[in-house]
Amino acid sequence: MDPGSAVTGFGVVEGTPGRTGARLLECGVIRAGEGPLAGRLRAIHAGLGEVLARHRPDAVAVEGIFYSRNVRTTVVLGHARGVVLLAAEEAGVAVAEYAPGLVKKTVVGRGAAQKAQVGWMVAKLLRLDHAPSPADAADGVALALTHLLLAGRPVRAPRVAAR
Repeated sequence: MDPGSAVTGFGVVEGTPGRTGARLLECGVIRAGEGPLAGRLRAIHAGLGEVLARHRPDAVAVEGIFYSRNVRTTVVLGHARGVVLLAAEEAGVAVAEYAPGLVKKTVVGRGAAQKAQVGWMVAKLLRLDHAPSPADAADGVALALTHLLLAGRPVRAPRVAAR
């Protein structure tokens, strides 16, 4: 999950931990819209709850905290991240956290990769004709793939990303 307060991207993959050959089950975005933060957080929670109920994953991979130059942005993203953690806990799903640089390094091979590179590699790893769209969905899939590649047990891991 790449938590955000307006758009949360997610990806659900299935495969054998530590191996390539994963399969994309679903990806997309949860649009929280505009308006008061509390309402946007509720929309993220409800949308993620639906994804978790639909797929019943073994784990949720969420992007770890990153520090923005804008303190308000960091705090708002922290709220969105908290909602993701809450939804996973309510569903009884384990949570794994990954730093943004580790996700990029795992999927692309370089911790400073650009969004387009991440999307391109996600498409290649999953044998897709094109990268998941929008970029938030591709980021969600990248997190799920990271968990699958680094985890030690079979997993179907939704990734939610919001911006």
